[in-house]
Amino acid sequence: MADDEQEDKERAKVLQEAYERTRKSLIARLDNWEDQRTWDEFYQTYWRLIYAVGIKAGLRPEEAHDCVQETILSIAKQSKKKLYDPEQGSFKTWLMNMTRWRINDQFRKRKKDTAMAGGDWDDDRKTAVIDRFEDPKGDLLERLWDVEWKKNVADAALARVKAKVSPKQYQIFDYYVVRQWDAKKVQDHLGVSMAQVYLAKHRVGAVLKKELARLEENADDETPA
Repeated sequence: MADDEQEDKERAKVLQEAYERTRKSLIARLDNWEDQRTWDEFYQTYWRLIYAVGIKAGLRPEEAHDCVQETILSIAKQSKKKLYDPEQGSFKTWLMNMTRWRINDQFRKRKKDTAMAGGDWDDDRKTAVIDRFEDPKGDLLERLWDVEWKKNVADAALARVKAKVSPKQYQIFDYYVVRQWDAKKVQDHLGVSMAQVYLAKHRVGAVLKKELARLEENADDETPA
């Protein structure tokens, strides 16, 4: 149990460091960070999604960070020009395609850098990844995107819920609902009553349900104006 908690803390620390590093660099590169709060919320909501898909597509960590930045920058430029049209498709699909193009850019850059360095590009698996991503059907990326999208929405909703409920109630909910501990185990570990366990499940669960609905239903309105 202690090992799991330590692993969670270390993973959270790595993600936080990656978030701060990428965000700082991104802000410096944006021509006009007009509504920082709106963009920051957008970034917090979707950066893990873009990063995770990049990693699972075969990018190295630094390449995935670059992919996040380039995707957000592209979105910033398109949002100024009002290029996203909800009537032409969902925001989820639009963001997937924006991410797909930036992933492909990273693979091409790697190929070019390797060639300039005199190395051989004989990694058939990586070449195949590019080919499959450039396939108009995009079945591989779409399946990967769907899985990561659902996970990201859940994580984003939990992050927002955490800021709206008491630390104790969230901790109870995390152990009982998210980690699926037995109620008695939660009671003994946190020194709370069984009534507190069930109350936290009900109250935090209701807030989470609203946040999940808001993220899903308002996805088309997520792009900063």
